[in-house]
Formats: sequence, structure tokens, C-alpha cells
Amino acid sequence: MKKGRRSNLAGYAFLAPQLIGLVVFMVGPLIFAVVLSFSHWDGFGTRSFAGLANFERVFSDPQLRTSVRNTVWFTVLQVPGMMLAALVVALMLQRAGRLKSFYRIFYFAPVVTSTVAVGAIWLWLFNPEISPVNNALRQVGLPAPDWLQDARFVIPAFAIVGIWQGLGYQVVMFMAGLENIPGTLMEAADIDGASEWQKLRRITLPLLSPTILFLSITSVIGSFQVFDYIYVFMDTTAPEPARTIVYEIVQIAFREFDFGVASALAACLFLALLALTGLQLAAQKRWVHYTE
Repeated sequence: MKKGRRSNLAGYAFLAPQLIGLVVFMVGPLIFAVVLSFSHWDGFGTRSFAGLANFERVFSDPQLRTSVRNTVWFTVLQVPGMMLAALVVALMLQRAGRLKSFYRIFYFAPVVTSTVAVGAIWLWLFNPEISPVNNALRQVGLPAPDWLQDARFVIPAFAIVGIWQGLGYQVVMFMAGLENIPGTLMEAADIDGASEWQKLRRITLPLLSPTILFLSITSVIGSFQVFDYIYVFMDTTAPEPARTIVYEIVQIAFREFDFGVASALAACLFLALLALTGLQLAAQKRWVHYTE
């Protein structure tokens, strides 16, 4: 009995650093943000109870509604685009032989590159006068947009940068999923005369479904929290078509010093992500297949 108790205490001791970090840096700030969402507070003086006034501004402010639409549009562009590109690259790298490790590092490099460096690269690539991207578009007869100034293209521009920087991580995850597919299934499919498309549709994609589910959940959460690209490209003067939810939270909190409204907006974002994640997990029974 004493031995079991000592073993339990040792387990709690090992868990303590993580639990303390979780309480101090996650649970505590979350509770404080919920309290602030019902308060008027500029960060320095005394707080006063605001009732639902902060939430009323969140749902009635036209700028915030535009920012919500921009965030959803960014997510719609980035999440499917990045997952499809990563899957195609991972399937191609499966056939890369001994160069597989080199290509994996090549694609993963942008993931560990700072967003400021990524922003500097893409500011040049999006420059309307010297942009090689625009030059390539002109060569094939397509219009060359002013990516960061044209309201129609600024969110797609952010999505392109997000796909470029996040592609490597998803490629690595898909490659790990592909390596876990039993080779005997592919051999049996070859014996039965299955085509490459049939093997992809009937074997590869179903067995990759747990990986696809994980990446879709984390990608949606990450896309809804996009902030760094807008701040690096446009600093604190982003125009209305370029602003997202987290950008508004930072602006309202640290420019307007209205922590109540910023916390109310953050609480709404948290609940929206919680609902989206719940829907994705509830829908997994219909299409996710786990191997035993």
C-alpha cells in the first residue's frame, strides 16, 4: 500500500510542472478573460460591471462583422488548400527514394522560419512592380493584382502565405500516416488489378482519415487565430478588408485599452472554435476509420 502511494506521489510530482503551467497560463487567464468580458476596464483603473454591453458591441459593430467574414474567408481558403497541397506533396515524396529526407527538410524549412522573415520575402513577392509572381501571371495572360492593396486579393494573399509556411508540417504528418498503411493491403490491391486511383480512394484516404481529422481540427483553430501576417505586412494600420478577429482583439485591447470588449470578442471566438471542434469530432463517426 505504501509502495503504491509513493508511486502515485511520484507520478503527481512529475505531472506538477505541466499542471501548474496549465493553471497559471491557461485556466487562470481564461477565467479572468470571462470576468473581463462582463466589465468595463482600461487596464489601469478600477473595473465596473458592464453586463452584456460588451457583447452587444461585438454583435452590432459593422467592423467586427467584417473581420469575422474575413477570418472565415481566410479559413475557407487556407485549410482545404493547405491540406490538399500537403497530401499531394506527401504522395509524391513517397516515391522520392533516398532523397525523401532531403525533400522533407526542404518543405519543413518555412515552418521553422520566423514570420517576420516570411513577411519580408512575401512583401517582395507581392510587390506590384517587381513581383515575380505578377510577372509570371502576365506571361500566361492573367491579370496581375495588387495583392496587399486590392480588397479582393488581400485575404487570398494571406492565405497563400499561410499555405506556404504551414505546408511542411502537414507534409510530415501525412508522410507519417502513409508509412503506417500496411503494405499487404497495397500488395493485395495490386494482385486484384486495382488502379492507382482506386488504391488512393479505397485504401489510402480511408486509412489516412485519422490524420486528416487531426489536421483539419488544428488547421481550423490556427486559421481562426491568424494575426501575425496582418501585423507584419500592415502593422497597426490594416484596412477594413484585411482585418481578422484576433487582429481586432489586439487593437481593441492594446490600442483602445478596452479590455472588456476585447475579452468579449475573445470569448465569442473561443465558443465558436469549441463548437466547430465539437462538430468535427461528432462527424468523425461517418468518415474516420481507425485500424486495430
